[in-house]
Amino acid sequence: MRLPLRRAKSKPSTPSHDQANQRLRAALTLGDVAQRVVVIGGGILGLAVAWELTRRGAEAVVLEKEDHWAAHQTGHNSNVVHAGLYYKPGSAKARMSVAGNGSIVDFARENGVGVEVCGKLVVATDESELPALHVLAERAVANGVPAKLISRAQALDYEPEVSCVQALRVESTGIIDFPGVCTALVGLLTEKGAELRLGTPALGIRPGRGGGVEIATGHEVLKADALVNCAGLQSDRIAELAGLTPRARIVPFRGEYYELKPERRHLVRGLIYPVPDPTLPFLGVHLTRMLDGSVHAGPNAVLALRREGYRWRDISPADLADVARFPGAWRLARKYAYPTGLEEVLRSLSTSRFAASLARLVPAVGPDDIERHGSGVRAQALYPDGSLVQDFLIETAPNQVHVLNAPSPAATCALEIAKHVVNEVRA
Repeated sequence: MRLPLRRAKSKPSTPSHDQANQRLRAALTLGDVAQRVVVIGGGILGLAVAWELTRRGAEAVVLEKEDHWAAHQTGHNSNVVHAGLYYKPGSAKARMSVAGNGSIVDFARENGVGVEVCGKLVVATDESELPALHVLAERAVANGVPAKLISRAQALDYEPEVSCVQALRVESTGIIDFPGVCTALVGLLTEKGAELRLGTPALGIRPGRGGGVEIATGHEVLKADALVNCAGLQSDRIAELAGLTPRARIVPFRGEYYELKPERRHLVRGLIYPVPDPTLPFLGVHLTRMLDGSVHAGPNAVLALRREGYRWRDISPADLADVARFPGAWRLARKYAYPTGLEEVLRSLSTSRFAASLARLVPAVGPDDIERHGSGVRAQALYPDGSLVQDFLIETAPNQVHVLNAPSPAATCALEIAKHVVNEVRA
């Protein structure tokens, strides 16, 4: 199993650095010497990598700059276990989603984390969407996803309020408590003696004097044999801090959620998705019944005005300047600003417009049936030519592995990505 992987440009390493890297790889391969690996980022991927390192006999140290785990992408998503339906056959996302769908559900069940494999409907609301729906059905077969085309009458058996002419029933999609998965990983790591450090940002990274790497946190300098960057929204900046020139940059997109008011939750039994527009980068707003019985609606997609900005008023001049200096952001804007981008902004500002998007799926939903329910920020990597990085992206350098693109479905795939990342530390 391979991910798009690149040996990144970095500062030239001395022979001692190369020798240290070889010693680390040999030790992890043999599994008989505890080596020290620092993981930056305390979301589900960073914790999964630390757990995989620990399982293979390495000493893991996790640095998280916030005061709690799963503070950003992991704690602000729709908690859906993806099936692998949408992704290009043979891609890392496709392979790892199918494998991760099973492994994350098994992990949750084994560790007492809430999870339910409830399936979902992808619905064509008019005849013009049928060709794209059929393409999805073919992709499901190619990716090994259990799914079947069903009639309108059959769809109504699952969702009596849905509007469709035909639907795709995907059996392996589920809902899960991803922050709960992180809590379970923290418990397992603590039992194994891993160092878990909250409120500890990585402020400087340099080659170690005797090999390996050194990470300055503001309070001390940590020495390690290797570094794994799982910093999500800050991953490209961490890579630069380590002396790399990443070929993609993070551009943050905020996705806003509503939820159905309690008295209207009966309108949705499970998960209802639209047929995605293949010319657009995101899936479109959908309806998701959560483990607690609430029904979330969203997300839309607008440019976040701060890397970790969950509201319009969360603005960072420095983050905006980074976006403005990046040519890929302007090229993306020229492609999608009108009418798609404008419609997303208008929908962000108007409950009525948001409700109208939902009414395409469930006509009984109106503006008075929904209320705002927070938002998340997606760390989307973008190339300088303005194209989105479609697959997971990892870059490596001596003693370093950097995960530079791992948006949805990365939470579903976290245990599988972790295996690949640790293999790269060993390689």
